[in-house]
Amino acid sequence: MVDYEVMHLDDVTETDLSEVEGVPPDLNVRRVGDALGAEEVRLTVWYFEPGEEIQYHAHNEQEEIFYVIEGEFSLKLGKSGEEEYVDAGPGTFWLAKPEIGHGHRNVGDERGVVLALGAPPEDDPGVDPHSL
Repeated sequence: MVDYEVMHLDDVTETDLSEVEGVPPDLNVRRVGDALGAEEVRLTVWYFEPGEEIQYHAHNEQEEIFYVIEGEFSLKLGKSGEEEYVDAGPGTFWLAKPEIGHGHRNVGDERGVVLALGAPPEDDPGVDPHSL
């Protein structure tokens, strides 16, 4: 068993989620964590064309950290009724703890790229933050 893995982002297949039934949003992703064999964290690179977004949602258990690699984004963050909008460009990090609403939209004119890390890595589908 190998305890490490090294690969380049270009070696990870880019998946068009619009072709995967029942998996919103319809964006492209590279599931880097899966390709590396990560077991304790989910690591995904998300690609956003201008105007595309991940809608405001929350997770029951998963904590997520995001990092803007390219593009200009508008973030919607916070508990339902206390949401704030924040501008984010390259080099910006943000954190969404469990049960805290978060979403982001590419407001720029170019393709945007966001790195997302989530733990625990199990499927924790988005829930309506207004119901928490």
